Amino acid sequence: MLKVAIMKALRPDARGLARAAAVIKRGGLAAFPTETVYGLGASAFDPAAAAGIFEAKGRPHFDPLIVHISGLRQLRSVAAEVPPAAALLARRFWPGPLTLVLKKRTSVPDIITSGLPTVAVRMPAHPVAVRLIKLTGPLAAPSANRFGALSPTTAEHVLRQLGPRGVIVIDGGPARHGIESTIVSFDRGRPVILRRGALPDAEIAAACGLRKVRLARPGARVRAPGQFRTHYAPSVPLKLIKPGAAAAPRGAAYLAFRRRPEGEFRRVEVLSQSGDLREAAANLFSALHRLEMSGAKVIYAERVPARGLGLGILDRLRRAAAR
Repeated sequence: MLKVAIMKALRPDARGLARAAAVIKRGGLAAFPTETVYGLGASAFDPAAAAGIFEAKGRPHFDPLIVHISGLRQLRSVAAEVPPAAALLARRFWPGPLTLVLKKRTSVPDIITSGLPTVAVRMPAHPVAVRLIKLTGPLAAPSANRFGALSPTTAEHVLRQLGPRGVIVIDGGPARHGIESTIVSFDRGRPVILRRGALPDAEIAAACGLRKVRLARPGARVRAPGQFRTHYAPSVPLKLIKPGAAAAPRGAAYLAFRRRPEGEFRRVEVLSQSGDLREAAANLFSALHRLEMSGAKVIYAERVPARGLGLGILDRLRRAAAR
């Protein structure tokens, strides 16, 4: 049975953190900020609490959760093995928007990993997340939204999507990166990207001394979180287009990369007037939330350049368009 608390935003101070930690220690859920998106956290060692995450989100049980840690000592409590390439990436990019898929310890409940022998682990860089995890221990935490819906990058997004579920949220301000972490597994010691995200492919390749890192092909078997073809979607249809390719049909909204389109749209959002992909990523989900709430019947979203962080942005837009 899902344990809930009164749904409201808490300040990210000692009192707010203590209250959220107390809820988690009692087997409840608390949403908290990270540098990527807001997470919905429960103890990584409590199967009943983890079940509450799946219930609150409407998430299928075959989609594993990411375990968030505050330091390397906690990594040893959830991961049985850390291959050299994983250790190298952890030293280079942790804390930060990188999730590593590692062989799990038996102490991690199967519900967290969807029965897989591996566990997805991340060390977030947001100070509020780190302070909370130090109080609670490792947290299983997917994005704090309904399954398949737009990811939350503010406490307001969490309140709007999960308000009826009664989970508390710590308000740590807007997420800095704005899209989820990059997920990496290892095949014979070499990194494989399972999900593109806030850490670009090229940075992972450079850290490993490789020209490029292999991208896993989509398959029927889910090996890590966030691998569904349809995901991160608004409640209205989204159509991915070339810049300026859309007319302005009645009731349409528009997501532009750099420049406002011609024509009258119900609402227009511009990701980055300077063409900065980091700024575009940080603004992506907030812009989509505003377009979703505009009353538009359809959202036209421009493609962004397919390089660097643009690959992670395009991944989110393609999945939103596949709904």
